[in-house]
Amino acid sequence: MLKSMATVSGFTLLSRVLGLVREVLLGRYLGTGGVMDAFVAAFRFPNMFRRIFAEGAFNAAFVPLFARELEERGQAEAEVFARRAFSVMLWILGIGTLIIIPLTPQIFWLLRWFPDEPEKFDNTVAMGRIMFSYLLCMALSAQMSGVLNTVKVFAMPAFAPVLLNIIFITALVVGVPALGLAGNYREIGLLVSWAVFAAGLAQLLALYLACWRKGLHIYPVAPKITPRIRRLFILMVPGVLAAGIQQINLIVGTSIAAQQDGANSFLYFADRIYQLPLGMIGIAFGVVLLPDITRKLRGGDEAGAVDSISRGLDYAMLLTLPAAAAMLMIPEPIIGTLFERGEFDAESTRNTAMALAGFALGLPGYVLIKVLQPGYFAREDTRRPMVMAAITVSVNIALSLALFPLFGHVGIAAATAVSAWVNVALLAFGLRGFWKPEADTLSRLLKMLLAALLMGAAVWGLHQLIADWFAGAFYLKALGLGLLVAAGIAIYFAAALALRATSLRAIKAGFRR
Repeated sequence: MLKSMATVSGFTLLSRVLGLVREVLLGRYLGTGGVMDAFVAAFRFPNMFRRIFAEGAFNAAFVPLFARELEERGQAEAEVFARRAFSVMLWILGIGTLIIIPLTPQIFWLLRWFPDEPEKFDNTVAMGRIMFSYLLCMALSAQMSGVLNTVKVFAMPAFAPVLLNIIFITALVVGVPALGLAGNYREIGLLVSWAVFAAGLAQLLALYLACWRKGLHIYPVAPKITPRIRRLFILMVPGVLAAGIQQINLIVGTSIAAQQDGANSFLYFADRIYQLPLGMIGIAFGVVLLPDITRKLRGGDEAGAVDSISRGLDYAMLLTLPAAAAMLMIPEPIIGTLFERGEFDAESTRNTAMALAGFALGLPGYVLIKVLQPGYFAREDTRRPMVMAAITVSVNIALSLALFPLFGHVGIAAATAVSAWVNVALLAFGLRGFWKPEADTLSRLLKMLLAALLMGAAVWGLHQLIADWFAGAFYLKALGLGLLVAAGIAIYFAAALALRATSLRAIKAGFRR
């Protein structure tokens, strides 16, 4: 499990680091002004539907069924099932794309995304229309990633998102100066929107070729609703509703944040930072755990499936808690070093840092959700996660509405963090009878938490000693941040080993297995 997770995490790390470079360049060229707000909202639109129809809901239903086909009927029948699922998805989302793109202005007006700011609204519509086709590409890419992950091919699905960042960075570094767009915010926004569209096509092509190289022949056929496809949709419906509820939450959050100038940009840049550990740890474990637990359950090894969840929880928290502590204790040095240049000024740094601290409170919760959900999906249970998602989103929206008037955009970040922990509690409670944390697991978690708190206090104290570095040139900021990170890693793992939260032998044994 750790070896597979390391493969996913390695490419995810590359993707997230390049993503940070992308956001640094976006901050430099667009800052946190009106065009950046418009881009954030427009990019969220296709992402919203992608998460509803593709990655979450579709793969939660598709991977267990595809694994069953492989186990019980062989590769030939599994490929037939995958082709039919691919074709149905292509038809549904292709027709939906053709309908939605012309209606983009009306949809954004109904969502109340900048209707009283004509220029910002027009920019959002223009960029949204360009990027919406990204949904179709990513939905089909998600299915092919599910196929590859089921046969234990993790490298290409994990590498594919790197292409988005490479194309995006190229557009900014090469395209902006070559086309003479510096200072022309609207044209830069349109350029990067086309980059997103091109990246979707590139990812789809890369995964399509990877499937063929592995002898998995996925291509469009005449759509046919067979019993297996019908079962896929039955399992998908709760997942689509759950993902839809989550996206309603994002829409409400975007609409609330739109009342504060720059708030969507502050939340966006903070989101990019906490997505780094979430992607490397939470999403990586989720990707690996779902096919792993499914295979064990199909083979009658329920004890092994339960053990996979417990070990996933251990390793995920070992890596997540120090990241959360660092983002909570030193958010301003992190944001200032990475983003403060060009149009991204000191005020943008302060506002984004406060949002990052709010998100950090929920980071372990976000990761735990990714670890616990495969315990449901592998058993073809998508209904209960849907109900839990509805409860979680209700909490998030209520808290966002209550906290925004008091704390502005930071209230939205804090509400998201609280709702993540509500979701964790519901998921853990619902797994009773199948899985529950053992006493030694809870003991290790408490020791990890103590080690993270010790590290956070030490890093905060060290930051106070070198605070002047972060008011100087970029090389001083980078040196200071590097020192804080290195010290944090050393202190945390020394504390974790001293408290016996883990051991070097346990980590080595995990990689050997």
